[in-house]
Amino acid sequence: MPIDEIKELLSNDSPDITRKLLDQHRRRLVERLAQQQRTLAFLEALIEREECVMPYEVTIARAEPQPVAALRIRTGLQQAGEAIGRGFGEVMSYLGKLGIAPAAAPLVIFHDVIDEETPGDIETCIPTATPVAGEGDIVGVELPGGLVATTVHHGPYGEIAPAYHTLTGWIQEHGHEMAGPPREIYLNDPAEVGEPSNSRGSSGRLETDLGSPYFAIGGSDVSLRNVDPPATSPPTSGIQ
Repeated sequence: MPIDEIKELLSNDSPDITRKLLDQHRRRLVERLAQQQRTLAFLEALIEREECVMPYEVTIARAEPQPVAALRIRTGLQQAGEAIGRGFGEVMSYLGKLGIAPAAAPLVIFHDVIDEETPGDIETCIPTATPVAGEGDIVGVELPGGLVATTVHHGPYGEIAPAYHTLTGWIQEHGHEMAGPPREIYLNDPAEVGEPSNSRGSSGRLETDLGSPYFAIGGSDVSLRNVDPPATSPPTSGIQ
């Protein structure tokens, strides 16, 4: 239970408030258990594979600078999906007023490591063909170009952790260093492919291009490809 809720629980004698706080914590525990069950199902599927390798192939890309309309949000792990959906909605509403269509697939930048106890900052971004001025909390910025280690995750957002481990492991093994926060590019939408973002199914129809900018300071490099994600609409929800 978060510290602020524990303090509130200890400082009041209202049965209604106590019941509300405990119910909130119960719902968090239920979701945490469901997430662990999804992870366990994913690991069991890996164990049953004939090839004892992770189903991720790391590709090296040279990303071009990309103007985006972006909204930075602070969120906890359990609220991340809702926050991402809200962020995309606000940015798309802003672009809609300007009559500007997305120039490429939507993405989220994870500025901090977010876990069960620690919230952090995320940035929902919609690429645009030309720079935009921004409005209120929405800003127009240009994402820097450079080398990016990428891999594609097929399946629910809640099972993406092994893809992160694969990328960070590849960067370390090749003697490189991280050059910026990781980016998740959402190549399709749960509403379009008919697969919930937290589904335990194995269809793998959801596709997320996970990219990690890095400095090439050592080791061998491989052939490069340009990052040019297909244009698409933002997903209705993010990782859950």
